[in-house]
Amino acid sequence: MNYPLEPIAIIHSPFKEKFATPRQPGLVTSVTASIEFLPELIPPEAVRDLEGFSHIWLIFLFHHNWQQGWQPTVRPPRLGGNQRVGVFASRSPFRPNPIGLSAVRLISIDYAGGRVELTVQGADLIDGTPILDIKPYLPYSDSITEATGGFAGRTPEARLQVEFSEPARRQLADHSTRTPALEALIIETLSLDPRPAYRQQQEDGREYGVLLDQFNLRWRVEGERVIVVSIEPGQKSLQDHPR
Repeated sequence: MNYPLEPIAIIHSPFKEKFATPRQPGLVTSVTASIEFLPELIPPEAVRDLEGFSHIWLIFLFHHNWQQGWQPTVRPPRLGGNQRVGVFASRSPFRPNPIGLSAVRLISIDYAGGRVELTVQGADLIDGTPILDIKPYLPYSDSITEATGGFAGRTPEARLQVEFSEPARRQLADHSTRTPALEALIIETLSLDPRPAYRQQQEDGREYGVLLDQFNLRWRVEGERVIVVSIEPGQKSLQDHPR
């Protein structure tokens, strides 16, 4: 039996591609994202009283992966990409049904011309991700103090110190007037070491490129440091990045 699902909203976030998008919600909080409801489906009264909740659940579609199939076991980055676990013991985007779940902070609700837009903080979704549903986060039932986290029991910590080359620092100064949170976004994102897990144990000398909030970043890892080489406006990533 088929159960048709139709997106109710689209998220607009600074993460333009899978590479360097946070692997979990709440890891990068320096910038916000906006959720734009589709007005032909969702009238403004559908979010009535939502402002009373500090956090919400986003149920979304992994729209970049849904045609790529899935495997019963995966290699989680938290295990270095070297050990397999069952897909249901992971948050891999490659699932039997490519549906994701993220808890985010609700900052504001804006109404304009019959449209509704939510501003949220801590989202780990790629720009353009379809939202299937939104539910309020309930602290009394959703927060389970005695819960255990298996192999991912500890909060990921920033692994690397982010530094800017002199050219990148000048470019950052030029862009910060239009995008004040750009420096914090870059530092939070790159300090988590978005490289593939198998490369995180080595200084590979490779220069990486990623599109972040309409800027092309080029960077490399030297020891425990990320060196941002350049920050240039762009719509497409300037370089392939290995998975």
